[in-house]
Amino acid sequence: MTGLDHQPATGEGTTLPRGPLAGFATGSLGMGVWVTVPGLLLLYFLTDVLAVAPWLAGLALLLPKVADVLLHPWIGHRCDVEQARRGDRRRLLLIGCALPAAFAALFAVPGGLTGAPAAAWVAVAFVAGNLLFAAYQVPYLATPADLRIGYHERTRLMAFRMVVLTLGILVSGLLAPLLAGGDAATRDGYQRMGLLLAVGMLAAMLVGVAGIGRLRRVAAASAPAHEGGWRALGAALRDRQFRWLVAAYLAMSTTTHLVLAGVPYYAEYELGRAGLTTVLVAAFVAPALLVTPAWLAVARRFGKQRALLAGQGAFAAGSLVLAVGRPAGLPLLVGAVAVLGVAFAGMQLLPFSMVPDVIRAGTGVGAGTYTGVWTATEATGAALGPYLYALCLAGGGFVASLAGETVVQPDSALAAVRYGFGLLPAAAMLAAILLQRRYTLDRAARAGS
Repeated sequence: MTGLDHQPATGEGTTLPRGPLAGFATGSLGMGVWVTVPGLLLLYFLTDVLAVAPWLAGLALLLPKVADVLLHPWIGHRCDVEQARRGDRRRLLLIGCALPAAFAALFAVPGGLTGAPAAAWVAVAFVAGNLLFAAYQVPYLATPADLRIGYHERTRLMAFRMVVLTLGILVSGLLAPLLAGGDAATRDGYQRMGLLLAVGMLAAMLVGVAGIGRLRRVAAASAPAHEGGWRALGAALRDRQFRWLVAAYLAMSTTTHLVLAGVPYYAEYELGRAGLTTVLVAAFVAPALLVTPAWLAVARRFGKQRALLAGQGAFAAGSLVLAVGRPAGLPLLVGAVAVLGVAFAGMQLLPFSMVPDVIRAGTGVGAGTYTGVWTATEATGAALGPYLYALCLAGGGFVASLAGETVVQPDSALAAVRYGFGLLPAAAMLAAILLQRRYTLDRAARAGS
């Protein structure tokens, strides 16, 4: 038996079999591509391939996320309506399976567009993709709260998801730069990469839909669904425990996406080799495949809250090492990125398994309403991270360029690349720690499981 196969104690509800768990988790492969590749390459694609100024590139990624603040909670409301009227959330999931088309469009910028017109194309495709992402992710994440399972089994369910999500992040994070052309990436290369990964996304997301259906047959929904609506949204936002968890996760999501956006710049301008992007991505993501069972064990022993605080602290410490830059030596820097990866695994597993704890202990509001707010928070962090890094680059005077064009960056821009990748994430993660300490539900949820 693996660390993910623990059998919960009597009274915690149904023990989920591994087959349906694996099917459910497979849906995260597609989500991993969407979360990773735009976060890793889209800012760089805009500034160093399409000659979009850093401040404008940052806005092109940020402004579409403004719509998410309203769209994701609305999707959550529709998700609860679907559950109440139809007994499942399958229709929204299938609509969300159109996400791969929007993903391909992100990198299929028409050949004549550069600068502001190219940024506009990417922004429009990003809006469409975010809406479709919400249509899939909101009902997907509502699944644990819909099932008749307890505190530890919810963590186990999300651990399966985390392992597969990490695999998706790792594979797409390594393949995407290579498919785009590596050190000699071109517009055609990015377009080819988008199309190939979109095919894999679609297959994985359809398997995830089938897996959710199997889980529901194994452990039927334990409570009637609620219609949701704006009153339900207000009730969720008044839930003190949920507010602190959401605030802390916003800081975490912003930080991790900031680091992800900074990887290509740090590899090329600080370490001197664009090809090291794949090394840093592997160092960041690969540890999560190994340590997720360990995080599961730590959460069982010490509780999710204490484990999460430890992960946040490790992430901040590793970021400070990266701020030293090239003088620290490549082995130490890669090791620091690996520490961030270990922490990242915990910061994906633990908060996502806390959300159904909050839902089950909360106001009786439908799960979709909560997860709509949660995914809006995740999407906002995914935009704020690259935007903050773009602002840092703009403040340092970073010079945008076309693919294949060589420019000399000023010293201030090189310093912005380094400090934006190290000091800024450390500061943001400190904020996450301070917010996370206000969450107090974990002990009660654990005792009542």
